Parts: sequence; structure tokens; C-alpha cells
Amino acid sequence: MASLDAGLKIEAANADFFRHVGRPSDEICGRSFYDVLHPSARNILPRHFTHLSDGHGSRFVERVVAMRGHDRVFSAEITGIAVKGEGDDASKVVVLMSPDDEPAEAAAPPAKTLMLSALDARILEGVATGASTVQLATRLYLSRQGVEYHVGVMLRRFKAPNRAALVSRAYSMGVLTVGSWPPRAVPDFVK
Repeated sequence: MASLDAGLKIEAANADFFRHVGRPSDEICGRSFYDVLHPSARNILPRHFTHLSDGHGSRFVERVVAMRGHDRVFSAEITGIAVKGEGDDASKVVVLMSPDDEPAEAAAPPAKTLMLSALDARILEGVATGASTVQLATRLYLSRQGVEYHVGVMLRRFKAPNRAALVSRAYSMGVLTVGSWPPRAVPDFVK
């Protein structure tokens, strides 16, 4: 839980919030709430916060991608609740964050367990754009069988049954950038 002022700056938060975002209070308090969220959240949340401040609702619930530390992402459900001051204007907002995954305290970051070669990263980016095997083979100077081999290896590594699931898993694990086109592999995952 975090308390935001009318300008959406974090005034205070509880220990769970700091644990979820993986950053200490002195680094978070006084900063914009958007600083703990993935840039894709800037497309979704302003409308909700505007409705709260205009008095068109007292709360909202939305799914977002947030940042754990400075380099990892996680998905969460956030609930924004307007806190009324004098009159009917929302003077503050309380945000409840419920991550889909609880971070394992001693676990290694996912970037260390799942690494892609530069070629695998380029193939994954191509698959995410919808490029066919022939298009990827031509673009990367490989045979069709070579592209299929690398896709098959990634399907097993990501435990995905098909290409669509592969791309979905890559996005959910933070391997591919969110909110930009064309998709790019995050450099932390490429060796």
C-alpha cells in the first residue's frame, strides 16, 4: 500500500510495497508513482487517476507491469482509492498493489537463469513481429532448418507449446520490451 498526493508523488508506503518494488523508502518517497511502474503503465493509468481527481469515481482496479528494482518486471493488480479532503475533491490517492508473484528472497534474478544468445534474441524478436521462418532465414542468413532449430530450442527453454505462447512467455518474463515496436530483447537477457 502506498499513499500518493494529488500530484501522484509517493508520500508514504508500507513495508510490503517497498519489498514488492525492491527499493528502499528513501529512494521511493517523494518520487512519482510512475517511477515504480513499467513505462507501459503510462498509457493506462492517467485516465483512471483523472477520473478519481474529477470525482467521477471513488476507486479503480487495473492490471499493470511494475518494476522490481531497476531492471526486473512483475505484473500486479493495483487498486486506486480516492481519499476526499475538504469539499468533494480527491486530495490523496491510496494505491494497493497485489503482485501476481511473490519474490523469492534468496532466488537469483531471472536474468541469470534464462540467457539468450544474440542470434536467439534476434530470432525471438522476429517471431514477436510475426515474421515467418523464411523471412527470418533470409534476414539472418540462415537456412529454414536453422531458424526452426533455434525456435525449437527456445520453445523448450521457455516451456512453450507454440510460437504465440513463446512470445507471450517472453513478454511476461520481461525478456521482450513492453510498449515499443518493434519488440526488442532486453539486453540483460542476452549474453
